[in-house]
Amino acid sequence: MNSKFKKDYYRMTGEEWDFLKGGALQMLCGHRLRYMYHFRKAQSATNYPAFLYRRIKMFMLSRKYGLEIHLYAQIGEGFAIFHPYNITINPDAIIGKNCNISKGVTIGMDMRGKRRGAPTIGDKVYTGINSTIVGKVKIGNDVLIAPNTFVNCDVPSHSIILGNPC
Repeated sequence: MNSKFKKDYYRMTGEEWDFLKGGALQMLCGHRLRYMYHFRKAQSATNYPAFLYRRIKMFMLSRKYGLEIHLYAQIGEGFAIFHPYNITINPDAIIGKNCNISKGVTIGMDMRGKRRGAPTIGDKVYTGINSTIVGKVKIGNDVLIAPNTFVNCDVPSHSIILGNPC
């Protein structure tokens, strides 16, 4: 079992991964766990057939649940998805350790101006429902992004962000 996935599992369930004590059952019933399992496996695949299989599996789960988390996005361990629907993460995004993502979150790229690029998000960042982070912005560690917030500027560590724009 992938060590990153074990930390993701712990953050999403509050329990250590144990196949015999219900870990497999939660993976079958919980689509956010199933998606993250296949995401981590596809990222760590070393041979082409395994990568292709995982990619096809992720494509099917993505279409079913509306999750668009690109394989090339750099996501740290302990990533937790809550209410996993309509989430979009750009392939160039960098997300730190122990971050939470909620329903409707978009982490996207800006295609023009001085903020052309994708966001870099620090450790322990909570992103509320329907929040949008766009452009080459840096979000520090231990930040709370409130629901329905549009972030298009740099955010220092230990902050609470709300409003439109932030």
